[in-house]
Amino acid sequence: MPLAFLFFLLPLAEVYMFIVVGGQIGALRTVLLCVLTAIAGGMLVQSQGLNVMTRAQAQLNKGIIPAREMFDGLCLMVAGILLMVPGFVSDIIGFSLLISPLRGLLRDFLIRRFHLTPEAQVYRETTIIEGSYERVDDPKERLSRPDGRDTDTP
Repeated sequence: MPLAFLFFLLPLAEVYMFIVVGGQIGALRTVLLCVLTAIAGGMLVQSQGLNVMTRAQAQLNKGIIPAREMFDGLCLMVAGILLMVPGFVSDIIGFSLLISPLRGLLRDFLIRRFHLTPEAQVYRETTIIEGSYERVDDPKERLSRPDGRDTDTP
């Protein structure tokens, strides 16, 4: 059903809306309105995207997987695509995805629907490698060691 909506019903709804809006405000204004929504939507997606990236970086610095921020980023990407596609139905869906509380409702619905875990904690392990080294400043000095060993070999 979702694929049927995307490939059949959505384009039909877009054509219908173009006819209705074009009949009300004229063809040129309809085209200009589509261009204006694409520009405004692109600017909103860009500013919100930078905000989401900043929040995601802060979560990563705390050692927390930024699950909410990743979902918001995905929603913003879909919103950007929908806002670039000419049409009023896709613009309504795209602008809806730019509203943070609506994204939260969608996220909560998907978590309940698919029984997802909303957040996870990252535990970083520290690996300690023990060893020894010998500093050799002159490469010629390394080759001319009295025991004939190279400094890299044990």
